[in-house]
Amino acid sequence: MRVFLSTYGSRGDVEPVLALALELQRSGAEVTVCAPPDFAGLLAGFGVPMVPLGRSAEALTKAAPPPSSIPEHAAELIAAQFEVVSEAASGYDVLVATGMVPAAAGALSVAELLGLRSVSVTFQQLTLPSPTHRPLAFPGRPFPPDVTDSRTLWDLDAESNNVLFAEALNRRRTKHGLLPVDNIRDYVIGDQPWLATDPLLDPWQESTAFDVVQTGAWILPDQRPLPDDLAEFLAAGDAPVFVGFGSMPMHSSADAARVAIEAVRAQGRRTILRRGWANLALIDDQDDCFAVDEINQQKLFGHVAAVVHHGGAGTTMTTTRAGTPQVVVPQAADQPYWAGRVAELGIGAAHDGPALTFESPSAALETALAPATGVRAKEVAGLIRTDGTAVAAKLLLDGSR
Repeated sequence: MRVFLSTYGSRGDVEPVLALALELQRSGAEVTVCAPPDFAGLLAGFGVPMVPLGRSAEALTKAAPPPSSIPEHAAELIAAQFEVVSEAASGYDVLVATGMVPAAAGALSVAELLGLRSVSVTFQQLTLPSPTHRPLAFPGRPFPPDVTDSRTLWDLDAESNNVLFAEALNRRRTKHGLLPVDNIRDYVIGDQPWLATDPLLDPWQESTAFDVVQTGAWILPDQRPLPDDLAEFLAAGDAPVFVGFGSMPMHSSADAARVAIEAVRAQGRRTILRRGWANLALIDDQDDCFAVDEINQQKLFGHVAAVVHHGGAGTTMTTTRAGTPQVVVPQAADQPYWAGRVAELGIGAAHDGPALTFESPSAALETALAPATGVRAKEVAGLIRTDGTAVAAKLLLDGSR
């Protein structure tokens, strides 16, 4: 079987797709991944063929374009899907689409054009309409503050998707002989979307609108050893606190690094600082801090006392599996949701909002470093499923939805 996997976004969007690609390869399938050019090295390192799509996701994130430019960038992504994927996916048996809505809409349209079976996947449930949670508001299109009715909010969400993406998508679809789509969001979701998250960390409550297939999280096993100098730092004292915000630009990165390091020091702990897309930097030359770039977080998180992070789905999952307490400082999108789940499960603390002050991370760190939190984090770690990619691969190879 030939499987084409399409995504666009940050590492949190690409790494799970790579995990599935490797599982499919082990099962004998031929696999190609379509992703932003930033991740060509990552996929090449695992021997997975890749087709680059669109502009650099990191450059676009750091540029922080205004909300008014969303339709323009969406049109670029959709055009790229039709131009790149329509050729690259020709002759495949099934297309799996995930990532940003316009990218997924374009990929699914190409699958329709090529007559391929398609599957739509999300890595968090907040994009799936449900009376149990609110939709995520798009930048520049906040929901009216006086509207609280769930159905009305989801109707507004559908409207926002159409306003931002419908013209570009339907222009391309019409050009290629496809009928226009009336509801972009529902077209992307389909009638049986896959939710690639852990059912304990992200419990889905049944909906009558569609039949969600929750596969479990798609986890990329990382066997890389830790660098010698980092291993030496870990061995030189008590377990440090990891601080990193992944693909988040952190508009005041110098202040964020200073506040985080000083808060960790106030707890009598050392710090491992990941530079990330925010380019965080050490604030002095004291020997209680160590800076890293790309690192095996699966291995590292088992050796730290706590993890302070942005609340991306992947980092939240990695920290939870490691059994390490966490402090989530949510910046955008689904990150407040993951912060809330961490707090509800008792495996860490949710920071109040994206801005760091000395007092706020200090209080959250006290909660995370409390002995009871550590015990609970280890309990939950033992309940997390690890078979998500195997489940998804079997469904694809069996032809099930």
